[in-house]
Amino acid sequence: MRAVVVTEHGGPEVLQAVELPEPQPGPGEVRIRVEAVALNHLDLWVRQGLPGATVPLPHLLGSEVVGVVEAGGAGSVTLLGLYGEEIGEGQRVLVSPMTSCRRCEYCLDDYDGLCVEGFKIFGYQLPGGYAEQVVRPADVCIPLEPDDDPVAWAAVPLTFLTAWHMLHTRARLRAGETVLVHAAGSGMGVAGIQVARQAGAIVYTTASTQEKLERGIELGADVGINYREQDLVEAVRELTDGRGVDVVFDHIGADIFEANLKCLARGGRLVTCGATTGARVELDLRYLFVKQLQLIGSYMGGRRELLEVVRGVRSGDFVPVVDSVYPLEEAAAAHRHLESRAQIGKVVLVP
Repeated sequence: MRAVVVTEHGGPEVLQAVELPEPQPGPGEVRIRVEAVALNHLDLWVRQGLPGATVPLPHLLGSEVVGVVEAGGAGSVTLLGLYGEEIGEGQRVLVSPMTSCRRCEYCLDDYDGLCVEGFKIFGYQLPGGYAEQVVRPADVCIPLEPDDDPVAWAAVPLTFLTAWHMLHTRARLRAGETVLVHAAGSGMGVAGIQVARQAGAIVYTTASTQEKLERGIELGADVGINYREQDLVEAVRELTDGRGVDVVFDHIGADIFEANLKCLARGGRLVTCGATTGARVELDLRYLFVKQLQLIGSYMGGRRELLEVVRGVRSGDFVPVVDSVYPLEEAAAAHRHLESRAQIGKVVLVP
């Protein structure tokens, strides 16, 4: 089968098209013909080499996969999907971006991201989807309808699951609260705006261009802030009559950490899932305890939350946004496009 692998850590040029043996499913597994796989910043970080993380090379990137089940493993009788549905040959499926042990106290409490024994992300700790075929446990597969668009659905699971977990489970966002969602044009921004809007919040969003801000407002943001033309902190204070926002939804990291804290109202919550611009920050603890702020970490989400996301897409509350589609062999070009930050929504590969 055709695949694109990371041969060594570095720039997009290390992505190489290769021929690999057709993967064979074992008991409880299915082989899936990949129809679409979406990119995330995680793909860029793994390709470049994450500090302290060892990824066996060559490595397949790609966490968000949609495809059609071709075969079940030997000895499999009835294969059950993520929510107990039967999975058979010819079934189009959305693949969960992660797996976990399903037995520990955290998994049983729907906090899969805290699972010590078995939490792994496809495309990072496990081989991903930059290939014509992949093998996955049947119980990470979600059945889709025959007429569902595989490219659109590939733009859903990781970002919307992460946004749901951040805003609902971790930050406990309530209707009527104010939330600042960064980077309206990014995959995380697109998801964060929609999850916050669906929760009944007042949504402010940021971007570097008017086009991205307009798209953010179309998706549900109330106001857009162009951070290249406006001072972020002053803009938020003006919008909130000096109060600040209840929640900051952050996936940017070091570059805006101090500004994020200044944007928060007293008792506000900063929830973060990433560090795109750097992981090291400085914090004046006096500012933290005087304003009684909360700093909340968030990592992926749980199986029940993924079900809520799928329901949201089905109901029309959440709309996947696809910026561009590239052939699998042009994965390097797709990475360069994502790194350019020119996209609005998700970048997707198709074999």
